[in-house]
Amino acid sequence: SSHTCRKLAGCTLFITGASRGIGKAIALKAAKDGANIVIAAKTAEPHRTLSGTIYTAAKEIEEAGGKALPCIVNVREEDQIIKAVEKAVKTFGGIDILVNNASAISLSGTLETETKKANLMMDVNVRGTYLTSKICLPHLRKSKNAHILNLSPPLNMNPIWFKNHCAYTISKYGMSMCVLGMAEEFRGEVAVNALWPKTAIYTAAMDMLGGSGVEKQCRKTDILADAAYCILTKPKSFTGNFVIDETLLREEGIKDFDVYAIAPGASPVFKEEKKSSRPKHEGPDGAKGNLESASAKPLSPVAETFRVIQGSITDDFVKAIQGVFMFELSGDDGGTWYIDLKTKGGSAGSGKPPVKADVVMSMSSADFVRMFTGKLKPTMAFMSGKLRISGNMALAMRLEKMLVQLNSKL
Repeated sequence: SSHTCRKLAGCTLFITGASRGIGKAIALKAAKDGANIVIAAKTAEPHRTLSGTIYTAAKEIEEAGGKALPCIVNVREEDQIIKAVEKAVKTFGGIDILVNNASAISLSGTLETETKKANLMMDVNVRGTYLTSKICLPHLRKSKNAHILNLSPPLNMNPIWFKNHCAYTISKYGMSMCVLGMAEEFRGEVAVNALWPKTAIYTAAMDMLGGSGVEKQCRKTDILADAAYCILTKPKSFTGNFVIDETLLREEGIKDFDVYAIAPGASPVFKEEKKSSRPKHEGPDGAKGNLESASAKPLSPVAETFRVIQGSITDDFVKAIQGVFMFELSGDDGGTWYIDLKTKGGSAGSGKPPVKADVVMSMSSADFVRMFTGKLKPTMAFMSGKLRISGNMALAMRLEKMLVQLNSKL
């Protein structure tokens, strides 16, 4: 790419589990820009079944145009992380980006999961991600465009993601909770986001899990590398997001996803048990569909919803809630809307509320309509990253009760 487009040139990325698979794919994509890559992985000697060591990965990274620093790091060992971070800072002068990719997986039921496997998943996925983030953060805070990216799923509390592999899901959601907490804790200093594939990705690990023929239903690692690059080149104000690779790339204008298929034309659909713990995510398509049909009516869905809310406000309601809610909606029919359940008589409509808002909620207009028509619970919307809340949390929780009363009318 031409020099002006090399957005990660000179940036230092610390990537766990970068000796193969998704971690290595993200490393190679950044290396093309001329980035420095710290390969923090545990494979120093060739593995009996999995190809690639930190040294073979380093060679590939250098060949792609980057600088590589291979470090032996098992993220279960805090001292190994500390040593690698110190070496990275000494070698490259700092750390700009951390990618928490190292992960242990066992898609087994509770009674079939050996204790040592459960320990491994909790240690590598949750504790490893937490500690690596903690140790890198003092250095990340000094960077102009600091990012942490965790390879973990949106926090979808549907039991279907837990029932077949409870330990694995807990450990991956632990990584996502690091995103939820740290994005808020370091807002304005370090961007913290999660990335997860819509469709299973073909790696050596997947090969072991899925058995023969599994690759036909999988996508190449490139789709995650492209999505990761897209996130890591955004300003640090892009934070606290649970990104699905395909959804993001569609928003960036990519239309042809066949290039990412291992077997083009084969639709990459997975049987439930083969799937990693991946929440079915309403992509932009799902959310927009019902909007178009509704907007043929004179009032847009959001305006219609507020009209109904306005008509449902009673004095008792205002007495019970005593709060002012402001909604910052994105997407079709977005903008600022409010519900005042504090001022006598109450009111609802577009624009800023007449008095200062106690709670500000940010979400897409499509999700807002789904929330107020009972198709999406506020708690779920919040946990899955679709709803962002600032202000009085206790009051925000009261909204759930209010919706129950409203839903009978909507």
